[in-house]
Amino acid sequence: MKVRVTVMPKTGVLDPQGKAISHALGELGFSGVGEVLTGKVIELDLAETDPEAARSAAEAMARRLLANTVIEAFRVELV
Repeated sequence: MKVRVTVMPKTGVLDPQGKAISHALGELGFSGVGEVLTGKVIELDLAETDPEAARSAAEAMARRLLANTVIEAFRVELV
């Protein structure tokens, strides 16, 4: 079963890469761009066939390795 984990900075956490992208887009003439947040998307192909077990396993993986839960939030979706 395929699972997608999306990891993004929590609200209020400084995102220097997002700030640099926002600045660069302005320099390139793209106006009207507000705050830019950067994150990561991890797609996992799990052997699990039960959707709830797959979601639970992916959440455990995100908490233990894929996301720094102090400064990042994550979302798990079955794909």
